[in-house]
Amino acid sequence: MKKYLRPVLSGALALVISSAFPMNAAEPGLPPLLDRELFFGNPEIAGATLSPDGQYVAFLKPWSDTRNIWVKKRGEPFDAARRVTAETKRPIPGFFWSRDSRLILYVKDNDGDENYNVWAVDPTASPASGQEVPPSRNLTDAKGVRALIYDVPKKMPDTIFVGLNDRDAAWHDLYRVTISTGQRELIRKNSDRIAAWMFDLDGRLRLALRTSDQGDTEILKVLPDGFQTVYTCNVFETASPERFHPDGKRFYLQTNKGDPDLIRLVLFDPETGKEELVESDPLNRVDFGQALFSEATDELVATAYEDDRTRLYFRDPAWERDYRWLEARFPGKEINPLSSTADDRLWLIVANSDTDPGEVHLFDRGTRQLTLQYRVRERIPREHMAEMKPVRYPSSDGLEIPAFLTLPKGVPAKNLPALVVPHGGPWARDGWGFNNLAQFLANRGYAVLQPNFRGSTGYGKKFLNAGNNQWGDKMQDDVTWGVKYLVAQGIADPKRVGIMGGSYGGYATLAGVTFTPDLYAAAVSIVGPSSLLTLLDSIPPYWESFRIIFHERMGNPNTPEGKAQLVRQSPLYSADKIRTPLLVAQGANDPRVKKAESEQIVVALRDRGFPVEYLCAPDEGHGFARPVNSMAVWAAAERFFAKHLGGRFQEDATPEVSARLREITVDPKTVVLAKPVDEAAVGVPKPVATLKAGRSTMQGKLEAGGQEMPMTVTQTIEDQGTAWLITGTAKLPFGEAVDQVTVDKTTLVPRKRLLKQGPAVIELTFEGGKAAGTMAMGGDPREVSVELGGDLFADGVGGHEAIAALPLAEGYSTTFRNFDLMQQKVRLKQARVAGVEDVTVPAGTFKAWKVEITSADGGADSTTVWIAQESRQVVKTRATLPQMAGAVMTSELLP
Repeated sequence: MKKYLRPVLSGALALVISSAFPMNAAEPGLPPLLDRELFFGNPEIAGATLSPDGQYVAFLKPWSDTRNIWVKKRGEPFDAARRVTAETKRPIPGFFWSRDSRLILYVKDNDGDENYNVWAVDPTASPASGQEVPPSRNLTDAKGVRALIYDVPKKMPDTIFVGLNDRDAAWHDLYRVTISTGQRELIRKNSDRIAAWMFDLDGRLRLALRTSDQGDTEILKVLPDGFQTVYTCNVFETASPERFHPDGKRFYLQTNKGDPDLIRLVLFDPETGKEELVESDPLNRVDFGQALFSEATDELVATAYEDDRTRLYFRDPAWERDYRWLEARFPGKEINPLSSTADDRLWLIVANSDTDPGEVHLFDRGTRQLTLQYRVRERIPREHMAEMKPVRYPSSDGLEIPAFLTLPKGVPAKNLPALVVPHGGPWARDGWGFNNLAQFLANRGYAVLQPNFRGSTGYGKKFLNAGNNQWGDKMQDDVTWGVKYLVAQGIADPKRVGIMGGSYGGYATLAGVTFTPDLYAAAVSIVGPSSLLTLLDSIPPYWESFRIIFHERMGNPNTPEGKAQLVRQSPLYSADKIRTPLLVAQGANDPRVKKAESEQIVVALRDRGFPVEYLCAPDEGHGFARPVNSMAVWAAAERFFAKHLGGRFQEDATPEVSARLREITVDPKTVVLAKPVDEAAVGVPKPVATLKAGRSTMQGKLEAGGQEMPMTVTQTIEDQGTAWLITGTAKLPFGEAVDQVTVDKTTLVPRKRLLKQGPAVIELTFEGGKAAGTMAMGGDPREVSVELGGDLFADGVGGHEAIAALPLAEGYSTTFRNFDLMQQKVRLKQARVAGVEDVTVPAGTFKAWKVEITSADGGADSTTVWIAQESRQVVKTRATLPQMAGAVMTSELLP
């Protein structure tokens, strides 16, 4: 069943002072102008959850203007609750009870970087001396690491299974964590590119999910010494395990493999391969939505489908009787369970609708007693909320586009100012229900259209796949034709239509003002990518398993035709077409859509003399979670839209919000982009020395996630006539890696490379400015063919020795090409002599050049190499590895 509160799109928008419209003229029939804080400020109470034993209720409530966790006994009033956390910077995004009701577990990151750690607090514990709340413990204590919770087994109440990408930022190793002590035990080292792990109801590791090199989904049976593939589907199909059946043999699986268009729920037996249909949409309209299971029996009790409204189908008669009883008491509203006790006797439910954010009640199924707990955002006057209606309209090619339309209450739906709000994702969807943003905008007098353009989920794989490679093209047509629908219906004034969105919605906003420059009168892009090339180039390392899916669904930047398509679809490269007033908003720490995505479009418009407004919050990531930032957003946004579209706006703001708005406003004149390197001008540095045949050993350590791991690297250089064969063998606690590179004897340009580590084997040749070969990451080999734009240098093992052969001197620098094996693209590197230092290592004391090697194209990796002046021998290295969550690797020469 869907969550009772949908995520609220929020951002920081620049303040516009003057107005071309009468700003706050009274609109006969419109409801009173409601304070924006009612919609975007902190809710009074949120997220209530019953403890499994039913004795307590935990919930979120503001303290120091930040949402913290509070706990009360079930029968107590909420005013009697005890606060158990003391966050003052960012709201706690989520929490849950341990299975034995003893502890509360929650997650938090740092300023929106999405590197979540898992914390635990005992709500009954006493505070430490001088503190107001019980102590919290970080169960996954690791800096720069993103923890994933895989399972909280019912039969192991003191255990959670988590994934940590501390060893490799792209892949999560599997750990068992003892909640009460924080003790951590490695269960599986992820050397097989596993994207997720799945346990049965007894807490036994049974399945793993992996994306193949072709983008196919593989469901694997976990064996003591490896894996066995039990189910696959191609990149354009879905296969998502839900949970194991109580029989311990079969698991529930959502899939649309094969001919069926809609996702269905099946039971799959991994031993026999037998697939049994459980259910698909009885109306044959939408994908399977959600399965609801009993906490007491683990049996499937109901299914849900998100159509124009949510539809429920019950498989347990007792559950259905109770639900229908509740339904009769809340006519016209959807009933959604929030949590229940372990015995299913008590439910916390919310009853909500498009005009009511909800009422939360405690329901005793045994006595049919219903007790009001709180009203969600209780200060919002329900009587002034606007109805949300499902609508459909044809797009440019006749494809029917589902959407939701919210019209301002109290005025005729004729010639209204309108806002189109494309959702993020884009592989997501909007749905019916209370939407804070839509209600806020409707209160200001706008018609609000939320289109589920092609590529949105929930409407079958044909509709989803119709969006493949269509960013800025047919997907954008679906938004454009939504505007035409509003105008044709007489709802929207064609001269007063705006567009606003976040993430993909921010891209659609930029694409809208770029590719249909006469359609919109105002636009707001929130954390929106402006270049699809740089977006794909900078996705977080922990999304590595999805990279091939991005390439298949968006476009492949590693092929000439794919790159050309992505350039054409990127607003940045057609920014000269923009003539719509634009606001751009960004979180400085966004790991998904980097700050540069916003700043490069701001600079492009600034440099052609076109006015653009820009806000950047230094303490936010992909969106705006802090209330003061969110409030600053909408204070500016509504004034901006009032100026350009003529809607109403609230003139006042609190001193804190006004001050914050000034703080995060950025003058576009001050934005400075990293200076781009002309890749075409990058050549190959000319060595002044040659290599020497022989053998050397470096000893060092790898520091990651607060741990140190010893390592030894042995390197041999062999003379093969016209070439050097360089072989490096690295020995680490988690295995051995062998890197072998063949370089031209004179130019030291790499011609071949062979890399082996565990099941991974990569074999490449570099000729004619092209990389070609095969890559196998534990599965079938995949062909590699990438244009390099020129020869490589100092790439792979022996790369530091190649740099040592250059004409090093004070102030010397050079730029060259490397090849990123995982992303299969060229990376530009810069080597610079930073000085001369005396260096002492086990092999002796040396006067050495200190050479710093950094990314020349915006990457975060860096390496420092110390090279003995007299012998040109590498004696020490220190590297920062962003692909390993910022791990630091050091090595020193042995005698």
